[in-house]
Amino acid sequence: MDTHKEFHEVAYCEEQRGAVPVHYGRIPSSKVSVKKLLRQFESKYPGATLHVVYEAGPCGHWIYRLITSLGHCCYVVAPSLIPKKPGERIKTDRRDALKLVRSLKSEDLTPIYVPEPEDEAVRDLSRAREAAMKDLKEAKYQLKALLLRNNIRYEGTANWSKKHLRWLTELILPHPAQQIVLQEQLQTIEERIRRLERLDNELTHHVHQWRYYPVIKAVQAMRGIRLLVAVGVVAELGDLHRFDHPRKLMAYLGCVLGISRSLIPASRSPQF
Repeated sequence: MDTHKEFHEVAYCEEQRGAVPVHYGRIPSSKVSVKKLLRQFESKYPGATLHVVYEAGPCGHWIYRLITSLGHCCYVVAPSLIPKKPGERIKTDRRDALKLVRSLKSEDLTPIYVPEPEDEAVRDLSRAREAAMKDLKEAKYQLKALLLRNNIRYEGTANWSKKHLRWLTELILPHPAQQIVLQEQLQTIEERIRRLERLDNELTHHVHQWRYYPVIKAVQAMRGIRLLVAVGVVAELGDLHRFDHPRKLMAYLGCVLGISRSLIPASRSPQF
């Protein structure tokens, strides 16, 4: 299936050798339509186990969970790992669906890890907390830029302390319009601070009930890592058992160094 927000493009192929992929058509992007599609194939091939594949994308993993809950196999593959022929430039939904079928039948696809619903929920909460932190920093940057344009400097040492915030509330800018901007930015910072505190409290509460809480405690044993950092690491990595070797974990994190041309000895450098 080539999945989209409003529809799915479907193609299928029978299991026997020499079978040609067939374009089925387009179905709405809803659970009812997917269930109806599976029932049609179940009636056409009684007793068979269906194998469904689609690309990972913004639509999430609800299709995977729906299909597997109905007793069939589903694979989610990364678009970057799908084989591509040299010079292949024409790209349509129909061609993508047929290409997925051919690649699945030839076993050229590598499925990605799909987290459990609870793990994905904690990851969403962790990402929401990270987004709130970025929003708060952006609001502070905007306020500091306003002060810099007006050559207003804080003589204290600790920015964003209680003393600094009190000093900001007592500022009077040269023009009334700028004073409105200052007040709005201070209110925005206050609201985002409260938002970040709420997310911190909720994340701490849910993490203590999470099945990976022992792993989070173990990660915190490393120096310099506290609860929120450990939660972010474990929430993004998921089940560590899927990495059968530490090198695969490092490769997933992008910590495996490539061979640089500058590191090749001159005697072994290729001659052009």
